Amino acid sequence: MRLAISVFVIALNEADRIGQTVTAARMLSDDVVVVDSGSTDGTQAIAKSLGARVIHHDWPGYGAQKRFAQQQCRHAWVLNLDADEVMTAALVDEIRATFANQDPPADAYRMRIVDVIPGEAKPRPFAYAYNRIRLYRKDKGEFSVSPVHDVVQMAAGASTRQLNGVVFHFSMRGLGAEITKFNAYTDALVADLRARGVAMPVWRVFVEFPVAFLKAYVLRRHFMGGVYGFLVAMNYAMFRHLRVAKFYEAARRARQTGDASR
Repeated sequence: MRLAISVFVIALNEADRIGQTVTAARMLSDDVVVVDSGSTDGTQAIAKSLGARVIHHDWPGYGAQKRFAQQQCRHAWVLNLDADEVMTAALVDEIRATFANQDPPADAYRMRIVDVIPGEAKPRPFAYAYNRIRLYRKDKGEFSVSPVHDVVQMAAGASTRQLNGVVFHFSMRGLGAEITKFNAYTDALVADLRARGVAMPVWRVFVEFPVAFLKAYVLRRHFMGGVYGFLVAMNYAMFRHLRVAKFYEAARRARQTGDASR
């Protein structure tokens, strides 16, 4: 049974992952919208073949792209997925039950997005997960326009509840691909931080890597992933280190040139 919920996805070169994302979304929705920013690997054709509406929109940043995608949705209720995320059957069933009377009791619903290690079909026990609003009334919420963060901002007084079902997050294609992604993403993060006038103390250059590794390996429980979990934690620490190192480098260059905006 498909519901009056629009599912929207932003994508760029996701041919290896978009299929399972759209297939799961079509179990729930008759309006799956994929906003593509210029894929060259056939992402658009795959999404169309599975029943999605595909719309091209040049990349304006994470939040702005998701806001644009939401605006293309036909229904009053919307659900956002990334192109590397797949709704589980249990989550689909739970959403159907929530909408059984066509009048859900809340304006928005949070769901857990659980990481899956590359090459595996489902999360390992106690895998890291984060909790986000992803299902909501589009007259009650929308994504921020941040170029680097994609957070749903709900209207004052909007009610939110938690769903028990989860989304599987196939974030990593591999360690090398992840480092390439982190390198580009940290450039955008530093530009955003400096544009907003955020300060960062120099001492973080020395402690960011070990602290981030411990956070990933222990608190995010990547130690449960064996050797590969150790490597994933190292990658996360490198990402955090790159952000701080590039911020320091940009600030140093600005001092040398006298341009505080750089």
